[in-house]
Amino acid sequence: MTRIYSLLIGWVLDFLFGDPSWLPHPVVGFGKLIAGGEKRWNRGRGRGFKGAILTLLLVATAFGVTWILCDASGSLSPWLRMTVEAILIFYCLAGTTLVREVRAVFKAVDRSLEEGRRQVARIVGRDTAELSAQEVRTAALETLAENLNDGVIAPLFWYAIGGVPGMVAYKMVNTLDSMIGYRNERYRRFGCFAARLDDVAGWIPARITAFLMLLVSGRLHKISLVYRRGRGHLSPNSGHPEAALATILDCRFGGPHPYFGEVVDKPYIGENDRLLTRKDLRRSIRIFRGAEMVALLIVVGIQFAIHLFSS
Repeated sequence: MTRIYSLLIGWVLDFLFGDPSWLPHPVVGFGKLIAGGEKRWNRGRGRGFKGAILTLLLVATAFGVTWILCDASGSLSPWLRMTVEAILIFYCLAGTTLVREVRAVFKAVDRSLEEGRRQVARIVGRDTAELSAQEVRTAALETLAENLNDGVIAPLFWYAIGGVPGMVAYKMVNTLDSMIGYRNERYRRFGCFAARLDDVAGWIPARITAFLMLLVSGRLHKISLVYRRGRGHLSPNSGHPEAALATILDCRFGGPHPYFGEVVDKPYIGENDRLLTRKDLRRSIRIFRGAEMVALLIVVGIQFAIHLFSS
C-alpha cells in the first residue's frame, strides 16, 4: 500500500505546489548532464553513434540511481521509502506548472503582444519573435495538449510499468528529446536516437492521452477522426493529444513554425481557423485536469490490484 500512498502524496504535492522556483529540480540536473555531454561529443565523426551512447548512458543512470535510492531507503524504513518515492513522483509530474504557464501566456498576450511572445517562449521550442497574438495562444494550447502526455500521462504510464525508476528514466528520455531531438543541422544526427527513443516511450501514452481527453469531454465518438488527424502530424505522438484538443475546441492547430531560424511546415490539425479566447483556455484546462484525474485513478487501481494479488 505504500506505493499507492507515495503516488497519491506525490500527485497532491504537484497539484498544490507545481514546481516551486526556489527548490532544486532533478530535471535541471538532467539538462546540465545532457548539455555537457552534447558539448563534448557532438563533434567530429560518428555523431549519431555518440549521441546514442550518451542517451543510453543517461537513461540507464537515471533508472539505476533511482532504483538504488528507493531500495536503500526501503531497507531502512518503508515510510522513508514512501517519502523518497513521493518526492520523486512530485518532481516527475508537471501538471500544475504547465497549467500556470499556459494561463500566464493568455494573461500576458492580453496585456501586450510582446509580453505574450516572451511568456510563450518559456514553454515552446519554436522561435516566438514574429508570432501573432493568435499564434501565441495557439502555441500555448498546443503545448498544453502535448505536455498533458509528456508531463502527466506518460510519467504515470511508466510508473505503472516500472515504478518510480521507470518514471524517472522516462523523464530523462523526454528531457533528452526536448534538448537534442531536433531535426536541424546541429542535432539531426546527434539527437536522432534520443528522438526515436522518446517516440517509442511515448507512443502508447500519447494515444491513451487522446482517448482520455475525448472521454472526459464527452467526445469519444470522435476518436477515429482524432487518430486519423494525429497520424498526419510530423511527430508520431504529439499529434494525437493536439488533434484531440483541436477536435474538442473545434479549432485549428499546426501550420508552419520557425525553429532555430528554419521554418518547419507542420500539417494543419482541424479546419476551423477561428480566434482562440479565454473561454477556450478554461475549457482546455478542465479537459487537462479531467484526463489527469482519470489516469491517476487508473494507476491507483492497478497498484491496488497488484497489492491484493501479492498479499
